[in-house]
Amino acid sequence: MHSKAIIPQLITLFLVIGFSSSSILAEEPVEANETAETETLKVKNKTSFDSVEERRLYALLQNERDNLKEEKKGIALKERELKTLQEEADKNFKLLDEKLAELQKVQAKIEALLAEKDVREIKKTKDLSLIYAKMTPDRAALAMAALDEQLAANLLATMKVKSAAKILDRMDKLKASQLSTTFTTIKVE
Repeated sequence: MHSKAIIPQLITLFLVIGFSSSSILAEEPVEANETAETETLKVKNKTSFDSVEERRLYALLQNERDNLKEEKKGIALKERELKTLQEEADKNFKLLDEKLAELQKVQAKIEALLAEKDVREIKKTKDLSLIYAKMTPDRAALAMAALDEQLAANLLATMKVKSAAKILDRMDKLKASQLSTTFTTIKVE
């Protein structure tokens, strides 16, 4: 019979603690300055226990409530940390994207400059080959023998076949064979 009398009190206790702990779990934090009525209700609930079991249950529920409060604070702190880290990561990704775009622009400029350089070199090689073609074959052979092998092969490649043959005929046989080998490995542009 005594346990039946405790049940309504426990239900009342659970409801009071449940309502007070629900404010902890709510999305908006509880203000530090609670009203006087809430304080009075808490004091009344803490001091008006009819049995040791009620006090033990109240203490257990109060402990759980405190643990939930601490967990909520920890979760909120972790969420702020994660948000800060996410913002930093977003900034870093944005900076990387900007740097990548900048590097792609620089790469495009370099490629354009290299293409322009190649065009100028080809033109110079053609102009120089015209000069060597107009020289006498003996003088052209003597001058080409002193040139870089690749340049000499490029000059011969841009000349008319008849002029190139006359120059190669006047060269030292070893140098002529080296130029012929280099000439066969020239990439056609």
